[in-house]
Amino acid sequence: MKNTNSKIRIALIVAGLFTAGLAHADAVTDNAKALLDKGDAKAAYALLEPLESERAGDPGYDFLLGLAALEIGKNTNAVFALERVLAVDPNHVRARAEIARAYAALGETKTAKQEFETVKQQGVPPEVAVTIDRVLSAIERIEDEGRTTVRGYVEGTIGHDTNINSATSDRNVAVPVFGGAIFTLGPGGVRRSDSFTSFGGGLSLRKPLDREWALTAGLNGSKRMNFDVDEFDTGSTDAHLGVVRTYGKDVFSAALQYNQFWVDNNRYREAAGITAQWQHNYDARHQASLYVQYSDLRYMSQEVRNADRFVAGANFAKAMPGFKTVFYGGAYLGEEVTKKDNFEHLGHTLYGMRIGAQHEIHRDARAFANLGYEHRRYGGEDPFFLKTRTDNQWNLGVGVAWTPAKNWRVTPQFQYTDTRSNVALNRFRREVLSVTVRREF
Repeated sequence: MKNTNSKIRIALIVAGLFTAGLAHADAVTDNAKALLDKGDAKAAYALLEPLESERAGDPGYDFLLGLAALEIGKNTNAVFALERVLAVDPNHVRARAEIARAYAALGETKTAKQEFETVKQQGVPPEVAVTIDRVLSAIERIEDEGRTTVRGYVEGTIGHDTNINSATSDRNVAVPVFGGAIFTLGPGGVRRSDSFTSFGGGLSLRKPLDREWALTAGLNGSKRMNFDVDEFDTGSTDAHLGVVRTYGKDVFSAALQYNQFWVDNNRYREAAGITAQWQHNYDARHQASLYVQYSDLRYMSQEVRNADRFVAGANFAKAMPGFKTVFYGGAYLGEEVTKKDNFEHLGHTLYGMRIGAQHEIHRDARAFANLGYEHRRYGGEDPFFLKTRTDNQWNLGVGVAWTPAKNWRVTPQFQYTDTRSNVALNRFRREVLSVTVRREF
């Protein structure tokens, strides 16, 4: 219970929800308020607590005592002091918000939720209502850790893709193995653009086994259909089954994963493997993780491309004070090793990085941007182009995630890919503009 309460307290610290006037100010309360404003709650509590027997019942004093007690983890004392405030002034919105924090820190999440809902009904500034909603969501996530939960979603997307087949824009390519003869590529080998729609959905399960261990599982699927060039329609299904262990600030997880990918309604590739991850939550605003992945890649009609894929990487995330802006990023390296001899030129080593940020531009909308880079060097000389292939790929994404109502999200976004290769056949650019509507349940 101690770990759960600690998580609740970290998740629910909402500094400065809003300002409130304090009645009956005097030297003691003025000094205590100044100490709290400086972040020295311990000193404020030491100043106020000895006077409790003679000053209990004074709302100004009790509020400051409750706030100081809450900030140093004396949650029961905080509840007693703040209850005295509300007994005198039931409409003291700040006191009710703080007592909700105290109840949550004590593990009484049901009472905490009721108090926060009461605060919202009493009327607070919009930015405070948004903060309270975040805290309520945090309480729900923490409650979910102790019970079996099933989550799901459905979504639909409409958009335009300037390169649906990720192909070069050059119709004519010189092939060195034939003395530099010029070959004209067929329609499928040249960049094609089209508008598209896609539909998807999924379910996820989390079942706690005890205080530390939980079983997780998930199933997702999607189908993308182009308006005109349907031979490049795609689809995929993903499934995973894993375990998670939460130990203090550390979360360890491992999962078996399986994926199938279709092109033109035909099975194109399947992948089966395992992922293991260690995540460390330094505090409510800082998080980092390390992970390793293995996948067995099998191509249905191109067995020479079958490979073992290994990837290891690290990620981080940092939320700025107020949680309106979040930065994240990561780096990784890996290798794809072909299974068939004499086809090493189809395998490659790789490394890359990702950075991104999101910022709350409105209480219902967050803008986001991300940038990624990946370098790939192949394992041997290409038999047609007589050189060892190297690729440098850049990915850029920008958009807005808008929440018009609870459990609904609308995401307009733009994605750009630029792959630069020393083999002409593998150079391409791609722009995708889309809008996705998602409903979670």
